[in-house]
Amino acid sequence: MYIIKVKGVAKIPDYVQLRDDKFTLLAYFRVDRPEKSLDKVGLGEKADYIMNLVRELPFGQILKLDL
Repeated sequence: MYIIKVKGVAKIPDYVQLRDDKFTLLAYFRVDRPEKSLDKVGLGEKADYIMNLVRELPFGQILKLDL
């Protein structure tokens, strides 16, 4: 699984993309509202871990997650 943090512009907020190993989009959510999207893909219990990584991740960089 991969995680990408996308910088928003003007009124568009910052977003996070979660993608599988084939780079198919699994979840797309605002940095400040991850709960529902992470629950939908079955990662609700790992939300704190994922969001800590997101906070440290620079915009536009791809990070491989081993969950």
